[in-house]
Amino acid sequence: MAKFMQAKFLISAEKLSQCPDYTLPEFPLLGRSNVGKSSFINGLANNKKLAKTSNTPGKTRLINFFEFSEKFMLADLPGYGYAKVSKEAQNRWQKYLEEYLLKRSQICSLVQLIDGRHDIQKNDFQMREWVQAYKLPIFTVVTKMDYVPKSKTLNVIKNIEKQLGGVVLPFSATDNRYNEGIFEYIEQLISNV
Repeated sequence: MAKFMQAKFLISAEKLSQCPDYTLPEFPLLGRSNVGKSSFINGLANNKKLAKTSNTPGKTRLINFFEFSEKFMLADLPGYGYAKVSKEAQNRWQKYLEEYLLKRSQICSLVQLIDGRHDIQKNDFQMREWVQAYKLPIFTVVTKMDYVPKSKTLNVIKNIEKQLGGVVLPFSATDNRYNEGIFEYIEQLISNV
């Protein structure tokens, strides 16, 4: 499969009823604010301007849908663990996101992004427990691998595999050397649907 795919931004939605009426397999991106969800989308698309990246955590407030070569969709979700918004707004997001994650029939697998430079955080584990409680399919992408010394890459991946289980794939936004592996795995999941 190609190292990059044609990708385009489709629509933003606050809740399930506003989500696009597409039948393409969907992959929602879960991760803490600042884990690199936008960079992940841009890296796979080879387009630095597709998803807006920001140094301010908690910028994404909606579900943003990106279509990749009419094969699948990535849904960029608001990051968890940091957002300067009221409790009320946070609770509303949580309700909308849960509804989306539990009732959206197009979802093929969730993708949890973990920052390879740090230990897995408490809210990453909490997110994973929630996903497992509902028996939702999920795999892990380890971001910011360009900051991890090459000698430690394998250890980081193995450590996350041990703690979270399931498939763990590395990703680097700077050199795209892992893109092919990610696309191949997504293609494998789609073909099994």
